[in-house]
Amino acid sequence: MIESFKLLDEENFEEGVSSGLTLVDFYADWCGPCRMLTPVLEEVAKDVAGLAVIAKIDIDKAQKTASFLQVTSIPTLVLFKEGKEIGRLVGLRDKETIKEFIQTGETAQ
Repeated sequence: MIESFKLLDEENFEEGVSSGLTLVDFYADWCGPCRMLTPVLEEVAKDVAGLAVIAKIDIDKAQKTASFLQVTSIPTLVLFKEGKEIGRLVGLRDKETIKEFIQTGETAQ
């Protein structure tokens, strides 16, 4: 995993999304679309540095968190502001859609 992502787990999830704007990628290592999304998120992380933090959480290792947030498909990107969910994108998305999603805080269709 590269340095531009904050890695979250069951222990540090709440703290990890508690301040500022955080986009969390719910993923699994065995998920093809999740692997395809990683380089896109690397680019997004560079573009939104200072505005938002990009984080990743492995649903296989954080089943309680994924279940609590009702993440039923992956990849799922959930945007948090000060610890509260303000939107989500499900499925593989392009760089511009994700950047716009972060900047507006609304679900891009």
